[in-house]
Amino acid sequence: MDAPTTTSADNGTSGGSGGGGWFTPRKKPETPPDGDQETSEGSRLAAMRPVGRPAPSEGPEESRIPRPPQVTAPTERPLAEPEPAHQAARPVAAPGEPTQGLSRSGAATSQATQGTPAWSPSAVMHSPAAQTVPAPPASDAPQRDAPPEPRVPPQRPTPVSGASPDAVLIRRTMAEVGPIADKVTSYFYALLFVRHPDLRSLFPPAMDTQRDRLLKALLTAAEHIDNTQVLVAYLQNLGRGHRKYGTRPEHYPAVGECLIAALSRYADQIWDEATEAAWVRAYTTISQVMIDAAAADELVAPAWWYAEVVSHDLRTSDIAVITVRPDQPYPFLAGQYTSLETPWWPRIWRHYSFASAPRSDGLLSFHVKAVPAGWVSNAMVHRARPGDVIRLGPPAGTMTVDHTTDTGMLCLGGGTGIAPIKALVEDVAEHGERRPVEVFYGARTDHDLYDIDTMLRLQQSHPWLSVRPVVDAQAHIQLPDVIREYGPWHEYDAYLSGPPGMIRSSVDALRDIGIPSDRIRHDSVEELVAASG
Repeated sequence: MDAPTTTSADNGTSGGSGGGGWFTPRKKPETPPDGDQETSEGSRLAAMRPVGRPAPSEGPEESRIPRPPQVTAPTERPLAEPEPAHQAARPVAAPGEPTQGLSRSGAATSQATQGTPAWSPSAVMHSPAAQTVPAPPASDAPQRDAPPEPRVPPQRPTPVSGASPDAVLIRRTMAEVGPIADKVTSYFYALLFVRHPDLRSLFPPAMDTQRDRLLKALLTAAEHIDNTQVLVAYLQNLGRGHRKYGTRPEHYPAVGECLIAALSRYADQIWDEATEAAWVRAYTTISQVMIDAAAADELVAPAWWYAEVVSHDLRTSDIAVITVRPDQPYPFLAGQYTSLETPWWPRIWRHYSFASAPRSDGLLSFHVKAVPAGWVSNAMVHRARPGDVIRLGPPAGTMTVDHTTDTGMLCLGGGTGIAPIKALVEDVAEHGERRPVEVFYGARTDHDLYDIDTMLRLQQSHPWLSVRPVVDAQAHIQLPDVIREYGPWHEYDAYLSGPPGMIRSSVDALRDIGIPSDRIRHDSVEELVAASG
């Protein structure tokens, strides 16, 4: 399973026929016959089937988790005839994106044929010829192309009064395996790739990040298991976002079988029939929600968009403002973000916020900062040039403007977190609103205020806008203290974007000065996880 985002080399997975470059279509992996699956654990999961669907016919080699029903594909596809996926199709855990969180699970696409289009992007936009993809650099440093996420501490959850029996058992399981989470996730993936080797090509070469995402996704699902509204929204986002990986409905049984096998192995002290039944029911529901969301999304949107770089503006030695032109209309809202993949690192996706409101010319802009060991960020800042073609996943995120109210907006942006804040300001202006908007732009040095001129021009054009730069070596930490000096803010909606540490401290500070939690908006770990898939 998947939520917001390490690295290990994997021979033969970076290029060539092993699924390296997405410029070259690959042969579609065959779905392994049921008889190839291990059956030593019997039919304990035979009851696991998509919710609201008839039970599959029983067979002698029936897997513990019956295969979901085939989803009928639309007669007309938004993209040209697709081909086998070389995409990071993640069965519940998403591929390497700034994935943060228990991981951005990989969701299955709603049709078995979803994959890399048969047409090359070079045929659509004058992209460079396909290149051999170099093997990922060995590095122990965590990838930080997207806001880094702290690992979820392996602590036991506090019992929730009124929790359902299944929720109690699932949370008990997660608390039991928390201290050995790395072993559990490593075992899960090893089991998955041994039993279903054809699925390995759907994942990124570096699996460390992927393992962390899986854990975070499980923790997220366990946390919200009794909150249907939150859980379903989270899972639907996963299902839609993971279409770009080429995940298919029939991948889910394999993932569920191996996931429950891994949990039962490492939670053996508490594992019993009731616990297994609870996980079967939960996974059945989770997988069906994701499959249905992907099927519905397939009727209205492509799994991904190709986008040509049309402008590359290097603002500092490590920050670039990059503008791209999608090959198809790309609908999104100011304040949202997307996942991005480059031709140099196939199957490695990272999240970036849109740096402007939707434009009449259809162009999209991103602010990208190159970070140590950041594969995608370094490629975009130091390697990308006009004419290069990248891929974009679907838009995601809920940090958007509520245009049904004229409530004031308090916006805090740290570093490249100013990008979505700028988009929000443009959105307010385009709607002709005159609500007060207060922007605090945090940076460690004057040099890091790379977009201050743009923000000041917006301030000059709109009297309802106020922009205050906050420069300090510890600006990301001091920003919450600075906002206390202004205000009052109790009648404002707050919007936060920046490093996780800044967001956490800012949320605490805003609550302390009277802003209710439901009026503090930022993209949570859960949302980032979903987007990454």
